[in-house]
Amino acid sequence: MTYLPSTVASGAARLFTAREDTAASSQAVLTLSCPQHSGIVHSVSKFLFERGFDIVEHQQFDDSAAQRLYLRTAFVQREKAESVDDLAEDFAEVAEKFSMDFTFHDGTRPRVLVMVSKMGHCLNDLIFRSTTGTLAADLVAVVSNHEDLRRMAESAGLPFIHIPVTAETKPAAEARLLATIDEYDADLIVLARYMQILSPELSSQLTGKAINIHHSFLPGFKGARPYHQAHVRGVKQIGATAHYVTDDLDEGPIIEQEVIRVDHRLSPQELAMVGRDNEALALSKAVRLHVENRVLVDGLRTITFT
Repeated sequence: MTYLPSTVASGAARLFTAREDTAASSQAVLTLSCPQHSGIVHSVSKFLFERGFDIVEHQQFDDSAAQRLYLRTAFVQREKAESVDDLAEDFAEVAEKFSMDFTFHDGTRPRVLVMVSKMGHCLNDLIFRSTTGTLAADLVAVVSNHEDLRRMAESAGLPFIHIPVTAETKPAAEARLLATIDEYDADLIVLARYMQILSPELSSQLTGKAINIHHSFLPGFKGARPYHQAHVRGVKQIGATAHYVTDDLDEGPIIEQEVIRVDHRLSPQELAMVGRDNEALALSKAVRLHVENRVLVDGLRTITFT
């Protein structure tokens, strides 16, 4: 999936175009943000109607504090409608009028590369959701710094690429990872309990196209054996947070969170089991929101249209 840039007013608009070897679905999506102003929804609806498209879903959020509007509109083509590929250029006049940052997504299924270490619960969940059609994306490869999950990946028909990482080999390993991402033409990178910290340089290169999952507690238990730490402190809730990867470790914009109430009766092993369920669910929801173009990043936060 490639981007075609089109610069307007307050920012660059980007248009997804389908790969030659992948048939795009009939439903396309427009996402945008701009300062609040009357007539925006009317202008968008009029633009699509005049070009032969029917709106099938519309959501918007009016941020009164920031005086800004966020919008997601899904639409389908009527007979002889204009190609989605031509819409960005035609929409430039509307975008300039309202100082919009916008993107047209043509509905092509994103290609997802999953990164793992030794724990397979998140990978297994993503494989299940993809193969059963509940995740509108195609898993294309699994990358790992260990060999433990090779059988799981290959039994699902996924290429398994082993890229070991040490302090000395980290730069070379990350270069190989980037080459692998290019080789498989991946649109999204999912860190499904990948237990290596990405360098700031790599994190910056993956901005907006990499999602991470980690346990989240109050207080936050860092380091090894977080569920054992939680047990010692007698936590009452355990959770998981899925967020975009940034060069500020575990501080990226949050996409999805899951929380389950627990009590003193659960052992550290039982807390870990509940935590794994939390992690898999939060990650799969975040991936679904991303691939369905339901997430708009606004600085350190996200606007998610569920």
